[in-house]
Amino acid sequence: MAELKTKASAESLDEFLGSLIEKRAHESRILLELFAQYTQVPPKVWGGKMIGFGQYHYRYDSGREGDWFVTGFAPARARLSIYIMPGFESLQPLLQKLGKHKTGSSCLYINKLQDVDLEVLGQIIAESCAIMSQRYESIEI
Repeated sequence: MAELKTKASAESLDEFLGSLIEKRAHESRILLELFAQYTQVPPKVWGGKMIGFGQYHYRYDSGREGDWFVTGFAPARARLSIYIMPGFESLQPLLQKLGKHKTGSSCLYINKLQDVDLEVLGQIIAESCAIMSQRYESIEI
């Protein structure tokens, strides 16, 4: 079975933030504070493109298994991707209050931070971490 290529790395946050355009670096610093407040764990750079908080071990029925971050974000040039690993089914009331965004199965897409309510985003992060803690035994958060 192929090994997962995206892993936590030793890359420093300063190096990572220095590689971003100024707007995304600024927004990333705001998100770092927000995630730190709601997760209480230090951030790590994952795969050179994402910042993750916490870690859990998953195993699928197919036998594939690996480690992944509990929550995090990727500051791409076009938009911010916020990783809400349990998905959004139970988070609909909060999403309605969040502001301008789009969702994928486990991703919240935001064009710019000023489009959303950061307090509501923090609540989404906290609720997501609580759900993940209930789902997985081997979790660090």
